[in-house]
Amino acid sequence: MRISTNMIFDSGVARISDQQAALLKTQQQISANRRILSPSDDPIAAARALNVTQNQSLNTQYGDNRTQAKNALNLEENALQTLTTQIQNLQSLVVEAGNAAFDDNQRSYIATEIRGSLQEILGLANTRDSDGNYLFSGFQLSTQPFNATSTGATYAGDQGVRKIQVDSLRQMEINDTGYSVFENNAGSATFSVSPSGGFTNAADISSPLVTDHTVVTGHQYQVVFGAGGTTYSVNDVTTGTAVATNVAYTSPQSMTSIPGIKFSFSGTHAAGDTVTVNTTAAKGGNQSLFSTVTDLINVLETKTSGTVSGKFNLTEGLAAASSNLASSLDNVLTVRASVGARLKEIDSLDSAGEDKDLQYSAVLSDLQDLDYAKAASDLTFQKMVLEAAQQSFVKLSGMSLFNYL
Repeated sequence: MRISTNMIFDSGVARISDQQAALLKTQQQISANRRILSPSDDPIAAARALNVTQNQSLNTQYGDNRTQAKNALNLEENALQTLTTQIQNLQSLVVEAGNAAFDDNQRSYIATEIRGSLQEILGLANTRDSDGNYLFSGFQLSTQPFNATSTGATYAGDQGVRKIQVDSLRQMEINDTGYSVFENNAGSATFSVSPSGGFTNAADISSPLVTDHTVVTGHQYQVVFGAGGTTYSVNDVTTGTAVATNVAYTSPQSMTSIPGIKFSFSGTHAAGDTVTVNTTAAKGGNQSLFSTVTDLINVLETKTSGTVSGKFNLTEGLAAASSNLASSLDNVLTVRASVGARLKEIDSLDSAGEDKDLQYSAVLSDLQDLDYAKAASDLTFQKMVLEAAQQSFVKLSGMSLFNYL
């Protein structure tokens, strides 16, 4: 084969360019600490690295979402913790108000203190987050959830529960509605009495007790004494039916004919003496904490001096308040337990997310990170080969027959 001088020059320049390109690529890899500078360097590894990078980015976003969820739940937990303390303080005040030595004025002082607690609870119910959104208004973030009324407060939010994606397969609730926290309490049954006729002594009616909230009807009843005051009958005024007829009366007498209600009366009575009993059926799961506190204030501000039924209705009112506050506390503690469980789950997901991030980083390192020892060795070798190619090209390009003439 005949080798022309032009072929020698072209081949030499091409080989030197190839060696320079290889040397430049190695230098770029060392500078970037990356083995793969473009997909063409390793198409399969580049595709896998892209997929792992996307998964790592999603994992990072889930971590940011968990931080947002944790902040919201911590804010709610703080509000619920304060609310728990307020309810417990109210329970203590109910016990204090039941002191038989207290008069109407002393109970009114307690009512004034409870009014202050009611305002604090209303403030907790209208808590805002750092963005100015209401915490307990559901989806209505800009709507104040509770507005005070003469009977307690009305709920203006909705039942929406906001969720956020905290992991690939987990959406977590980051709020609880004002209804579920403040309104969805199991209300107790209550009753009050209004005596007439021969009931003139406060001791004639005593021992009020709701024995079974589930069977209290909410009807009005009348206990009417018969001739000679030796018997009495119980009538359901609401339905117009007789509950018990001509029951023998012996002082003191325990009244158990009204469903779910028990009290006693004593003394000497004449025909026509009457005790009117107004019952309120248990409300189930919709007793408002605000209504409970407002009713308690009304009970404490109602004068009991000089009335036969005053002390009785005070005792029953305090018992109902105690029961309803206990129900509210149970409900708040249940919500707090749910919030705590979600916070614990976030901690577990954070730990798992950190492990995933380490795994993704390790896989990416295996796929695209540079082996420095090998790269340094390649750089030295490529530099040596380039220098040898340059020197040999110089010698070959200098060969000429004219040098021998």
